[in-house]
Amino acid sequence: MGSGGINGGKTIGGVVLGLEGISLAFGGVRALQDVSFDVRKHEIRAIIGPNGAGKSSMLNVINGVYHPQQGTVTFNGVARHDVNTHEAAEQGIARTFQNIALFKGMSVLDNIMTGRNLRMKSGLLAQALRLPSAEREELQHREAVEQIIDFLEIQAYRKTPVGRLPYGLQKRVDLARALAMEPKLLLLDEPMAGMNVEEKQDMCRFILDVNDQFGTTIVLIEHDMGVVMDISDRVIVLDYGKKIGDGTPEEVRGNQAVIDAYLGVSH
Repeated sequence: MGSGGINGGKTIGGVVLGLEGISLAFGGVRALQDVSFDVRKHEIRAIIGPNGAGKSSMLNVINGVYHPQQGTVTFNGVARHDVNTHEAAEQGIARTFQNIALFKGMSVLDNIMTGRNLRMKSGLLAQALRLPSAEREELQHREAVEQIIDFLEIQAYRKTPVGRLPYGLQKRVDLARALAMEPKLLLLDEPMAGMNVEEKQDMCRFILDVNDQFGTTIVLIEHDMGVVMDISDRVIVLDYGKKIGDGTPEEVRGNQAVIDAYLGVSH
């Protein structure tokens, strides 16, 4: 897959997210060192690297969990300063987590509905009093959630408590909840971790469909190199908090620094 222009029938647009000279340290530990890269509209951008390379730290910078000591984050052309996770979500950045952060006792439907809270205009009081405006709004949100449930093929589990579902399906519900926020930028933190081959294939298909049908821009961290090379438009490689590679899957695959740091180890 090439970067920029038309890509397998898909048009990749201008820069949505820019990271310039990002450095992040905790005490004496330098998690990220002067990392710069961008993410373009409608692309699938992968972040790879060995354990401890700074991948999750980078996602945490993008969605406002961490504030870098140096560097600038620009989203939709606006430089951000000390944005928190809620503000990032309001700007249209949603995220799934490595360790699923779902409400295990709640049904699939109710878990996905929590992703709509951000979009709800009526206050909690109006909702509690079942005011007509709040009820109308809730129906609209339920409709949006039902579409996502259909899209991710989890209709059969709508009423099932999430904790009872197999792991692969829990990951799919986590994705559904993130999609319910209608993100412009979707951050996926190891969406395939712990999955069997079949579950991985399903998840790959859904990620490609989300990118294709919703036009969602996606940044993902993934350890499965086969998956990364198959679905990504561009790949950035981190090692010990530094960027050692950036380009198309083909370019990264042929990059000697990457092979030494990463590919050579796992293969």
